[in-house]
Amino acid sequence: MNRASAPQSEAAKISGNGGRSLLLAFVRWNTNWTEALDQWLPLQLRLDGHQEFKKKLLPPLLLPGSKVYDLGGGSQPSVSLKTKSDLALTVVGLDISEDELKAAPVGIYDQTVVADLCTYSGAGDGDLVVCQATLEHVRDTAGAMRAIASCLKPGGRAAIFAPCRNAAFARLNLLLPQELKRRLLYALFPHKAEGHDGFPALYDNCTPRDIEQLSLRNGLAVEQAFTYWRTSYFMILVPAYLLWRIWQRLAFYAVGRQAAESFCFVLRKRDS
Repeated sequence: MNRASAPQSEAAKISGNGGRSLLLAFVRWNTNWTEALDQWLPLQLRLDGHQEFKKKLLPPLLLPGSKVYDLGGGSQPSVSLKTKSDLALTVVGLDISEDELKAAPVGIYDQTVVADLCTYSGAGDGDLVVCQATLEHVRDTAGAMRAIASCLKPGGRAAIFAPCRNAAFARLNLLLPQELKRRLLYALFPHKAEGHDGFPALYDNCTPRDIEQLSLRNGLAVEQAFTYWRTSYFMILVPAYLLWRIWQRLAFYAVGRQAAESFCFVLRKRDS
């Protein structure tokens, strides 16, 4: 490197950081406005499905001494070390990626299984299966639902959260090239680089109706079902937000809960 190139490289770096800062400031400005507009909508349309799953739906299902299968949790397990310790849980982590499992907090998993959820067959000894933001990534949701049922003992429960295939962001996800999606996602939502966002999504049979039907076929009774109508993806640009909310209402009138942004299920394995 010659002497002239070093200052130029540093200048380019500073310029790049400045451009990114302006972009994030623009995103924050738009998000503040869309958040304000959202406050005029009914509470049902403002609930974040993923947060509701983690904070309200899952905790009551974590019973002391339970054996919990975390399917697809990988490096981001659904249960914290503190919760595991406090409730004396046994946690089994299953993921298709060994690297993801190795990146999980030390001690969170009592057993790890590297396997494809679509073809996995469990031991039927689980009290609870947690499948959080995983089904949208599998190639065969019917196979994944069979695996979920196979992990549970009779009377055991499964807690599922997934985005819906019919959501506008999911449809865009299916259309855009994977690398372009990742670049846009991490540029506009830097915090998502720390989680599971960015993995390829297929949305096979990933709607409330499909999951309910697959549950019944596999001996899983629906105890609770919730649909949610909020996503952060369109909150970063006011015009996109307005178009999304209008489209969402039209879609709801056409296909009902099938138009949801995301959904949760609590399922119970029937006695044999």
